[in-house]
Amino acid sequence: MGTILFLIFFPIIIAFILLVSKEDKVRDGVVKIAAAAIAIASVVVAVQFFSSGEKYFSFDGEIVSYVMMAIEVLLAGYIVYTSWKHKKYLVILFAVAQTCLMVWFEFTRGHGIEVEHNMYIDRLSIIMILIIGIIGSLICVYALGYMKDFQHHHADQKDRRPWFFFVMFIFLAAMVGLVTANNMIWMYFFWEITSLSSFFLIGYTKTGEATNNAFRALVMNLAGGLGFAIGIVVLGTVFGTIELSTMLLAGSVYGELVAIPAAFFAFAGITKAAQMPFNSWLLGAMVAPTPTSALLHSSTMVKAGVFLIIKLAPVLGMGNFAGIMTMMVGGITFLMATFAAVSQSNAKRVLAYSTIANLGLIVTCGGIGTAAAVWAGVMLIIFHAVTKSLLFLCVGTAEHNIGSRDIEDMDGLFERMPRLAAFMMIGIAGMFLAPFGMLISKWAAMTAFVDSGNIILVGIICFGSAVTAFYWIKWMGKLSAIVAGEENIQKNVHKEEWFVQGTLVVLTIGVCLIFPLISMYMLVPYLEGVFGGLSAMILSADNMIIMVVMVAAIVLLTGLFFGKSKKKVVPIYLSGVNEGDNRTFYGPMGQDVQFSLRNWHMEQYFGEKKMNLIGGVLTTIMIIVGLGFMIGTLVNLLGGVL
Repeated sequence: MGTILFLIFFPIIIAFILLVSKEDKVRDGVVKIAAAAIAIASVVVAVQFFSSGEKYFSFDGEIVSYVMMAIEVLLAGYIVYTSWKHKKYLVILFAVAQTCLMVWFEFTRGHGIEVEHNMYIDRLSIIMILIIGIIGSLICVYALGYMKDFQHHHADQKDRRPWFFFVMFIFLAAMVGLVTANNMIWMYFFWEITSLSSFFLIGYTKTGEATNNAFRALVMNLAGGLGFAIGIVVLGTVFGTIELSTMLLAGSVYGELVAIPAAFFAFAGITKAAQMPFNSWLLGAMVAPTPTSALLHSSTMVKAGVFLIIKLAPVLGMGNFAGIMTMMVGGITFLMATFAAVSQSNAKRVLAYSTIANLGLIVTCGGIGTAAAVWAGVMLIIFHAVTKSLLFLCVGTAEHNIGSRDIEDMDGLFERMPRLAAFMMIGIAGMFLAPFGMLISKWAAMTAFVDSGNIILVGIICFGSAVTAFYWIKWMGKLSAIVAGEENIQKNVHKEEWFVQGTLVVLTIGVCLIFPLISMYMLVPYLEGVFGGLSAMILSADNMIIMVVMVAAIVLLTGLFFGKSKKKVVPIYLSGVNEGDNRTFYGPMGQDVQFSLRNWHMEQYFGEKKMNLIGGVLTTIMIIVGLGFMIGTLVNLLGGVL
């Protein structure tokens, strides 16, 4: 347990050191050493608990609970003060409501509930710790170089990098606490810390747009936090426990009654995972520095939402309204967000909608709640965290060096920044091409949808996956277009950025090569402990072996033939007349016309406003019906008892 506590308290100590460190050299050294220590500690945790698989920790946590409650009250006071100053009254309402509810519960009903295990670790927690510790640390290292350029481009603004890195490391600590908390009050505490961290990082620049988007993220996450608090109160009042493990075991005893608190926890997960109609907070977060997008909104924070839903899968998969609500919200979000991504040319917005869509697919898997669906969902979490982090960081580097994040401005990137273009191509391929893990995981999800008998979900994943290929191919085509005569500018990229991106490229390929090992030694034992018997599809290694062979073949062929082409460069045919620069041709009026390559984004068909409206209305109906039915069941239950 000492290593787990190290992963919680060490980043907090580092955060305070960075808060008072003003010199670049000191900051660089502290971040690099801390990142290495956190990554190593994450691997140590995985090794320590690999064989046991699941372990619960018993200790007296009453004092810790009171300290957490005091911090929650102080943070709520800060939120109320800041929101009042900016006239954000809905934020005040949610903050006061959930804080008062939790304080009342802890001093009344919750005070008499005995908690046997405040913390735990299982193989799913190990996977999450590895994602947080390795990818999160790499992103912090990347941020060193990126934030130097960011500050240079915003020289008129106060240097707030000490605060930026302070929040980043506080967030890493909160995420480890969240995925190892068995006490739901403790999980709620860490849950709210991640929400507040997101608020600070989105509003980092303090511009009007950044401030408004930060408050939008805060109000939506606080709405989810209120749902989380209600779930805790229901769980403690009706079932006499606040332990996640006990709640999951109670499903076999109390049946659908456990779905009542699960519905509120799932609602909290839906908001945190930026599912429709709450997805606008993640889109607004794109105004933040790129490391924020990579850390909070692709690899870790939004994964907190799907992590909770995946943990709740055994209860949600009982065919109750909580599960139906969850799977339909996820499915609708996947389809609508995928369509919306087609209409975007801003690279970060494409990545944002792709993130929302993939999270929707994971939420759907959790809502279905079968072993096969959870297997697919966890694999999607792993591959999405690695690959999407790589793409976000590549876009950030491109933006600082070519002056744009628009895909249409990435002509000739192989000439201007060949290494970055190659990294981006690998990242994009990892999102939708065989034999990379995202495609294999989507195939497994489709199989789980078919087995569930939900024809609507099968249609959603078929159409959504086809559209996914469409917008990734558009981007890949842009990158692969070679335009002669461009100056190579990649020498301006910081070495920290190259190191992190190169490492993520290796991880993107590496996790595909060890796919069978992850499944066999991590996921299958976890699923057997949760669900018992597993399907032959999960236990069969044939498909995974085929995938590994395909990846190995790609790596081998690339290594053998890279840089050995005897190409012959010839002038491009441009309307019959070309001066040899491959960039201009004579137009109809005898004028020089510069050629350009542009994609069709079909805004009139798949505009984001239209897709968000349709998806928002449908998902709102599903949430109202799902929670409404659960509340009605709760009222009837309490009425019968009274």
